[in-house]
Amino acid sequence: QVRLVESGGGLVQPGGSLRLSCAASGSIVSINVMRWYRQAPGKQRELVAAITTDGSPNYTDSVKGRFIISSDNPQNTVYLQMNSLKPEDTAVYYCNAHVTSRYVQRGYWGQGTQVTVSS
Repeated sequence: QVRLVESGGGLVQPGGSLRLSCAASGSIVSINVMRWYRQAPGKQRELVAAITTDGSPNYTDSVKGRFIISSDNPQNTVYLQMNSLKPEDTAVYYCNAHVTSRYVQRGYWGQGTQVTVSS
């Protein structure tokens, strides 16, 4: 079994910054890709950013130039540095990892962390 634990959410004023962390633990042989999703009230969950094992990042257009995804592969941890935050960034942010274990490859989700951007 694999567990993902997120941290770093909170309340921040528009223009501020937050750094989210997601640590994976358990029966992990390798992690193929780690992603951050978010879900705002009344909206579908959307992909925010992703990073592969070679460190290649991808971002949804609305966060390009403001968010930075990075990873610490030995620690199986992914980060999301969020700068110039806007009220429309308010959402629950979820970490997702595609993991290779000894007998299976599958995706896992964290429990989510609330990010609120408001003055």
